[in-house]
Amino acid sequence: MNSLLSFYLRRIVSDGNLLITDGDGETHRFGDGAGDPVHIHIKSRAAERAIAVNPALKFGESYMNGAVDMVEGTIYDALALIFSNAGNEASAQPWMRAIERMRLTWRRFVQHNTPKRARRNVQHHYDLSAELYDLFLDIDRQYSCAYFESPGDDLDQAQLAKKRHVAAKLNFDRPGLKTLDIGCGWGGLGLYLGRHLSADVTGITLSDEQHQLASRRAMKERLGDRVRFRIEDYRKTEGPFDRIVSVGMFEHVGRDYYDEFFQHADRLLDKNGVMLLHTIGRYGAPANTNAFISRYIFPGGYLPALSEIMEPVQRSGLILTDVEVLRLHYAKTLEAWRERFAERRNEAKSLYDERFCRMWEFYLAASEAAFRWQDCVVFQLQFAKRVDALPITRSYMSDAEERLRQLDGSDPARTLARRECCEAAE
Repeated sequence: MNSLLSFYLRRIVSDGNLLITDGDGETHRFGDGAGDPVHIHIKSRAAERAIAVNPALKFGESYMNGAVDMVEGTIYDALALIFSNAGNEASAQPWMRAIERMRLTWRRFVQHNTPKRARRNVQHHYDLSAELYDLFLDIDRQYSCAYFESPGDDLDQAQLAKKRHVAAKLNFDRPGLKTLDIGCGWGGLGLYLGRHLSADVTGITLSDEQHQLASRRAMKERLGDRVRFRIEDYRKTEGPFDRIVSVGMFEHVGRDYYDEFFQHADRLLDKNGVMLLHTIGRYGAPANTNAFISRYIFPGGYLPALSEIMEPVQRSGLILTDVEVLRLHYAKTLEAWRERFAERRNEAKSLYDERFCRMWEFYLAASEAAFRWQDCVVFQLQFAKRVDALPITRSYMSDAEERLRQLDGSDPARTLARRECCEAAE
């Protein structure tokens, strides 16, 4: 086995039962032997060298391209064993620090998310086949962190609870509030706000697929008079709006565009308005996006530390009025997505190919592991332009959630009706 890779693994993996068969056919064991074996086959010396020098990129790339196979266990089992042992130790290795410094220098180019590049980056991921997302998302196609109110909640229940939770924080205290949904996805949240809170919603996206489906859904539900969707960059949107919400979009803005994002939010928000930003972030210090995810899944993406968000907010004129950190909710969401994708893997392969399936498996598994054992979390940040724009205690949020619970079809019969409506819209 490559000596650097062997050194790295013996330093990192102290617990568990990791076996690696190398390019020469020899098998090596790492860890204390406890638990079920996780057995990886690295098929060539070239793959060993690549992984040793740049594991953050090349392990996933090698698995995707078939240069790494699982003999026992799954790719998630392998990543879980490595991540749970390593934590953030991997990035502390001298050669990894050097690679990350180079990537940090290059970041300004990679995240140069001009309107044209931002649209291309979104299309890279979100304009994949509509059938692909149906394989693993919930019935409403929520492609962001769910909110698990109780341990027994399934994915559909948790995604419904997320919409309820977000809506409650926006404090819809009267019907007809003009609402902007930045990065509206397939329209689920905007339709929820229009349906249950009589909000006047404008949803914007850069994805053709998302725009088409969201618009069809609005027509199907006869909500077109108060919920509309369009392809538009937030930098071109005209306001003002009483409410602004953005779920799972800020990760695509790019570090150098944070000032611009919050300045536009301040411009678009009415003087008495409220904004809710839901974004993946880091509870630790700023760090680069995982190299594999950045190259193959979300080009131009970046997960900010809270400190990186707050400086541009302070320069924008917006006031931070509430912060919530969702810790393991995204790990549970990704677990559900990963299991659903595995159950319907053959259908994904018929849409694309084996290489795509391996890429997607690695993406879901690595993301889940990062939320379980590294510093990834989800921030829900509430903003206003006036310090007295919201009640001074948080009780209005729980009161609103309880009211919405009576309206949003939490019972199985109405959930089934929503499923039928979504399928008919498609």
